[in-house]
Parts: sequence; C-alpha cells; structure tokens
Amino acid sequence: MGKLIALALLGSLVCRMLTGQWPWGFWKNSKQLQKEASARALLGVPRTATRAQIADATRRLIAKVHPDRGGSNQAVHAATAARDLLFARLDRIEAEKK
Repeated sequence: MGKLIALALLGSLVCRMLTGQWPWGFWKNSKQLQKEASARALLGVPRTATRAQIADATRRLIAKVHPDRGGSNQAVHAATAARDLLFARLDRIEAEKK
C-alpha cells in the first residue's frame, strides 16, 4: 500500500513538472470544456465562433424560445447563460494573448 501511495505521489509530481499543472487540474478543465461544448450546442455555433456570431445565435434562439412566443423563462435564461459562458471563454483567450 505504501508503494502505491509513493507511486501516486511521484506521478503527481512528474505531471506537475512536465505540464505545470496538478493532475486534478485536468478534471476541472474537462468540466469547463464540457460546459462550453453544451453551450455551443445549445446556440448552434462552432468552437471558432466570434463574439458577433455568438450574439446573433443568442438573439435567434431567444426569439424562438421567448415566453411571448410560447417559450419559457428557463429557456431564455439558458440561452443567456450559454452566451455569457462563451463570452467569458473569448475574454480568457484574448487575455492570454496579451
């Protein structure tokens, strides 16, 4: 059992040295990537979508699911949350480039 713990610790340290990130940091990133993928699927935009394309897709979706047109408030909130999530991703990418 002690060898297994030592091996896990050594593996974690090697991962940290090679990638600059702890192994459990990859799980956090994968959850974020899953959220972004579902937001893109909801809005129907590609991964390389621009801010204008995301805004247009959000506008079109809200026009379809708005409560005045037989939709629900939850659908409108989901669309705006997806837009905000993708906008935050674009902001992070722009900040990394600087």
